[in-house]
Amino acid sequence: MFSDDARQPLSLGLVVVAPAGRFVIEQTPVPDHHGERRGVVGEGAVGSELVGRFHLFRYEIRRWRHGVIPDIAAAVSSPVRLTEEPTRASQIVYLVPSVPDLVWGRDEGHTGEIWNSNSVVSWLLARAGLDPDRIQPPTGGRSPGWRAGVEIAHRHSAGSP
Repeated sequence: MFSDDARQPLSLGLVVVAPAGRFVIEQTPVPDHHGERRGVVGEGAVGSELVGRFHLFRYEIRRWRHGVIPDIAAAVSSPVRLTEEPTRASQIVYLVPSVPDLVWGRDEGHTGEIWNSNSVVSWLLARAGLDPDRIQPPTGGRSPGWRAGVEIAHRHSAGSP
């Protein structure tokens, strides 16, 4: 999902239709303690590990069967179909719990970019064998964190920590 405001970072979410069903995959703030209702499979700190101990400074990664992206109507340049291969779609769904739980807004991966929702999406695409470079922001848009996800995914593929 892309924002049409070039001043705003783009935030991505995935809707994956796989043989096991339709899933919404995204990284979002933690709204409450009922993550099981939203298919939460991981959490991480926002800003720093120290403040990440507080609920307000945490994010969650969702693999939400039949989920929704509330602001999807505001998206531009979306949807972008990435594959028709059920195996690739299933691989993306399978990989979600293994997304690194790096601190949001920090460059813990030493890639020169911060870790954020864009990183999560590009990490999943790269790990599933899709080409994340095929997705381009809308004209004038930007997507900070995208290269961080791709680079960290390639490191994992190569066996690096």
